[in-house]
Amino acid sequence: MVRLTVGELVVRPWLPTDLDAVWAALQDPAIRQWNGSGARSRAGAAEWLARRSEGEDHVSRAVVDTGGLLLGSVSLHSIHDGGAEIGYWVVPAARGRRVAPRVVDAVVRWAFAELRLERVELAHAVGNTASGRVAERAGFVLEGRLRQSYRYGDGLRHDELLWSRLPLDKEPTDI
Repeated sequence: MVRLTVGELVVRPWLPTDLDAVWAALQDPAIRQWNGSGARSRAGAAEWLARRSEGEDHVSRAVVDTGGLLLGSVSLHSIHDGGAEIGYWVVPAARGRRVAPRVVDAVVRWAFAELRLERVELAHAVGNTASGRVAERAGFVLEGRLRQSYRYGDGLRHDELLWSRLPLDKEPTDI
């Protein structure tokens, strides 16, 4: 995936010049809690950014507005055997504008068409209700609860809700 345009949103490769915006985003308590990037310093943010390069089993992109302002991050990871997991975060100033569901939907459609994926999973902590709304709006189907499945930014293991989307699922129409 080189670049996607979703209305006024642009999904593009990460650039070294994104460092200041990434560092600022990673200061947000919600991003720290629910994404657990581990970047607790500017140097850590630089390492996080360097790891965003594309690989065989992952694709990571910046989400920006048409003026280049960083709004968030989206990634497909654990790509193998026709499946992948999707992850994302949105900066506080962009929340409530349905940035995440629109971008998640666009990336999933791209993954089905271009990577020929057969399944994309989305997991989030039970307490992260905003991600549950993203999953619903982006056309994912709730499959169940994973007990104590992931250690989040607070250092504790949390139960997660597991959602999936298949190419045969009804595509969302009102994001």
